[in-house]
This record gives sequence, C-alpha cells and structure tokens, in this order.
Amino acid sequence: MSTTTSNDQVIAFPGIRTTADGSSAVAWVETHICTGAAAYPITPSTNMGVAFQQAVADGMSNLWGDKLVFFEPESEHSAASVCEGYALAGGRVTNFTAGQGLVLMKEVLYTIAGKRLPIVFNIGARALTVHALNVHAGHDDVMAVADCGWGMLFARNAQEAADLCLIARRTAEESHVPFLNIQDGFLTTHTVETMCLPEPELMKIYLKPPNEILHNLMDPENPVMSGTVQNQDAYMRGKIAQRSFYGPLRGNLKRNFAELSKLTGRKLDLIETYRMEDAEFAIVGMGSFMETARSTVDWLRRERQEKVGLISVISYRPFPAEEIVEALKKVKAVSILERLDDACAPENPLARDIKAAFADALWGRDGYPKLSKIPVIQHGAGGLGGRDVRAGDFIAIVENMKALERGKTSYCVGIKHHDALVCQGKDDKEPDIRPKGSFSVRGHSIGGYGSVTTSKIIASVCGDLFDLNVQAFPRYGAEKKGLPTTYYITVAPKPIAFHQELRQVDLVFLNDMSDFLRASPLEGLSSGGILVLQGRKCPPKDVWLGFPEKAKKTINDKKIKVYSVDTLSIVREVVKTPDLVQRMQGIVLLGVFLKVTPMAMERSLSRNQLMVNVEKAVRKYFGKRGEQVVHDNLVCVRRGYDEVMEIPTA
Repeated sequence: MSTTTSNDQVIAFPGIRTTADGSSAVAWVETHICTGAAAYPITPSTNMGVAFQQAVADGMSNLWGDKLVFFEPESEHSAASVCEGYALAGGRVTNFTAGQGLVLMKEVLYTIAGKRLPIVFNIGARALTVHALNVHAGHDDVMAVADCGWGMLFARNAQEAADLCLIARRTAEESHVPFLNIQDGFLTTHTVETMCLPEPELMKIYLKPPNEILHNLMDPENPVMSGTVQNQDAYMRGKIAQRSFYGPLRGNLKRNFAELSKLTGRKLDLIETYRMEDAEFAIVGMGSFMETARSTVDWLRRERQEKVGLISVISYRPFPAEEIVEALKKVKAVSILERLDDACAPENPLARDIKAAFADALWGRDGYPKLSKIPVIQHGAGGLGGRDVRAGDFIAIVENMKALERGKTSYCVGIKHHDALVCQGKDDKEPDIRPKGSFSVRGHSIGGYGSVTTSKIIASVCGDLFDLNVQAFPRYGAEKKGLPTTYYITVAPKPIAFHQELRQVDLVFLNDMSDFLRASPLEGLSSGGILVLQGRKCPPKDVWLGFPEKAKKTINDKKIKVYSVDTLSIVREVVKTPDLVQRMQGIVLLGVFLKVTPMAMERSLSRNQLMVNVEKAVRKYFGKRGEQVVHDNLVCVRRGYDEVMEIPTA
C-alpha cells in the first residue's frame, strides 16, 4: 500500500509496520530472496540461522517458488565453503555468523571474492577473544576480514539491517563482489524495535530472480576453470585484473541506495550526515551507538547551543573517502569513535582511513575537495565487548574536541582509565535523551523466568495496540539461568534513537525483595513512578512491612505507586507442565503492565479490547508451540491484569 509524504511524494512501498529485532528483520529478507543458507551456530548470530532453518522446516519457498534449503556443517569454515560451492553452482545463498566464526572463515572469504561470487553474509558483529572470551558487540571480527575484498555495510538498527540486506544483495550481484551485512551483536540482533519490513512485492521488484542474474559455473555443458594454481606472472596479472570489478562498485552501490530510498522513502547512502551544515565539531562512527550520538547531538544543540554534527559511515567498503572529506572539510575538529582497539597501530581502522582521505585531499588528488588545512583529528575506543556507550560519553568527546590540539588525540570512553574521557562542568549529570512523551521500564529478574520474552511481547503489544514506537532489549551477560538479569523497554510517540541502558525510567519490575540486596532497583525511577513487586500473596500491609526502610523513604519521598502480584501461584495454577512453571512467570507481567500504566486509560480501551490484541502478540511468539501453550499464556496475562493489587505506603 502506497503512502504520501509531506511534500506530496508518493511512496510505493512504505513497509509493513511491525516490531522485530535485527535477527528477525534479516531472516525475513533472506527467506524471501535466497534459495539456500549454510551456517554454523555462534552467538549472537544464531537466531538468524534458526529463523531460516525454521522456514525450511515449514516448507517455505522464496518469492520465485524455489524451496529453501539449509546446511549446518561442522564448523564456520565449512559453512563458508558450502556457500562457495552453492554460489559456484548458481544458487543465491547466505550465511549468518559472528566473532571467531567469521575469522575462521577468512581463508574462504578470499576465494569467494577471488572467484567473483556475489554472496551476502549477515554478521552479528562480536568482540574477539583476546585476553578473555566475550560474546557481545565489537567490531574486531569484521575489521579482521576487511582486507578480503568484500563490501561492508554497517546497520545502526533493525530497519537498516533489513534494508541493507537487500542493497548488499543487489549490489553484489550487479558488481560480482560479495558483501558483509553487519549489525551489532545483541545491541541490534536482539533489540526489538518498531520497524517496517520490506514488502515481498518490493523485494521481487528490487531484485532479479536468481536464475536470471546468477551463473552456474559448475555446468558441464559450459565448463569453466577456477581455483587454479598460478606462478608469479599469471598470479599478479590475475590479481591486478580484479581491480576492474571494484572500480564501478561505489557507483553501483550509490545507485542502489538511491533506488531503494525512492521506493521506500527511507533515505540511505554511503554516509549519513546529521546537522553538519554549520557544525564546528563532528562525531564519526559506525553501528548502533551512532543512534545515541544522534540524540546527544540534538541535546547539545538544544541545551548548550553547541554546533555539533555527526557522520554515520554506512559503507565501510567501498570506503566513501571523498564524501567524508567533503562533509568534514569546514569543521575545527573531528572525533572518530570505534568499537575496537587496535593498540599496536597509530589509530583504529576507520580513523586511519579518514586520515588517509584527508592526506589525499591535501595534496590535491582528483575527486577530493581542495583543502589548505585539515581539522584536528581525535580518535577513540568505546563499547568494547558490548560495553554501554552513553550520551555522557559523547558529551565528553565533544568537550575533548573543543580543546582542539590540547585535547587527547587518542582516548577511550566508558571506563576508568588514564586515557578515558569523562564529562566536565557543572551540568555533567547524565542527560535524558529519550523522545518527549516516552515511558520507560526497567525489569530486575532472574534468568530463565521468561522476563526477556515478556519484554518483547510488551513492546509488540504497545506498538500494535497503542500505535507507539517501541524498543525492548535485555542486558545480556555470560551468566546462565538462575542468575540476575536486567531488561529495558521504552515506548514513545516518536522514533526512539538511542542504544543505551536506561538511567531514567517510569516503571520498575522487581522479581523479589532480595533485589534490594544486590542492586539499587529504585535508582532512576521518576517521581510519581510505578514499582511492581513479584511476591507471595499476602495482605498488602504485610508486603509494605517487608520493604527496607531506605526503600520506604525513597518511595514516599518520590510518591511512587507500589503494586504486588503473586506470579508463582498464578502460573502453578494455570500451567500443567512443571518445567514451564518458572519460565512463564514473566508473562503475567504483561497483564500487570496493561493494568498499571496509563496507556490503555488514556485511550479508553477496555479490558476486552486489550486482551484481543494481547492474543495476537502471544500467538506471534508462541503460536507454533501449540494451542495449549497459547491458551495458558493468555490465562496468565488475564490473571495478572485482574489480580495485581496496589500496596498502601502510608
């Protein structure tokens, strides 16, 4: 269904509005356009492969009627080799990987590029094991393979993960250059947010059928020799000859960005510049933390009148050198933040490339703007291993830029270290960069209690029922089931542009009173906010007596409303399968959320109206597990809504 923008431009394919994480967004695209996938499970890319495998198990065909196939060999190296063979035979194939898995593939990545096979691999970018194992976001893995001859596109959110998947595929097939479609592990792969899935009709128009654009190089009727052994002269001739494939690459990619933007109304390009028209200082980076940077730039402009802008690099390969220099040529200083730390080099990879681009511009290389001087260039590391990159970190980066040559040339953010930048000045309190009208939730729970899934369902319900933008994500750790976990939800009338843990919240879900011993669950809870305790059913006054005195004072000083619900008893009475008793306690909180938050009341929605939409969301997440599972979850939600009780705090 087409829509019309404010300037009367008709958008043919605005997308299917929904809530999804980056993994689901990529799987949606790949299961519609590919014929096959080969992958070996590795966190945090596994969900993409599982979704593709599920589509195969369901007997799904792609848009052109080809039955999907899925291969799971014995390693990531083997998975890449399967993709190589599949593409050589003329198939449209994909892969999902991360971290050590991607590096293990490196040998094969070179040969895929050398044989000009137009494959797209989807990466949940992850820190590599260096001094310790880490399964969270980092760009170590993708930068370790940046020299393999692949295109590299960086998504900041689930929407871009889907759109770039399409753009990468079309460009790969037109240019005979394979591509990596990169999103940050967990921070994007597992964050549920409001987005628009590309319509099947759009994908069918945007891409050619596999049998029309791909070539079977293993056809015995048309034999081709590949993978030969070559000596000195032939090898160099062949290697340099490959430059002809890379020359047109940037032009093809720009054209494909523009074409998808025209069809969808979602603007995409090699780089995105934001508030750079009069900027004196600029932040540059790639990936999810650039959304937090964007909201921080707005705050700095509004609250401090700082002339700050930013550049998000979407295409790292091919590298948009001329565009970056053009965007930065008038600033006093630029600061490049990267999600890795190459300590043995003068700076990290993106900073090196930007410095080289300015060097080319300074001596007058064709295609670059003419310069007589370059800005001060600072560079740093942040967000390693999924570490939070906050608005305060970007404020500190801007303060460091304002010091120009006196500032730290090489820095880090987010930790205590002699190279670290921290906010200075009288108003260095962490700013609230949420959109106006936001409502945020922080949940303190236990791994295995179903709370993370519940947070995603709450986000889905709010997005569908209240027509709000949503974001839901857990603070994942290496801990196993039974240990503390934290999750976050934000709903807002406007798009949510940040990827950071929430310090300002309006509702706190508390698993039990013991959370007061290991955390500060009331920290950041707004005045007039809501606290929901999962506790044993007992008289309300007895619940209040169980609170620590310090917590009681905070609750009364901030006029916090307190509620309690006995999730354990509800689930024990509803669920017939013992192993689900623990896991389903979280779903009760969906009913509680709908009862105690203002969204339903503001829209005059009745209990029955709410539950109709709850059923849609529950079926979306649990429908394939059987009707009994759906029924039990719905009963738990309804009982949570009906049985939550307010606790008097006087």
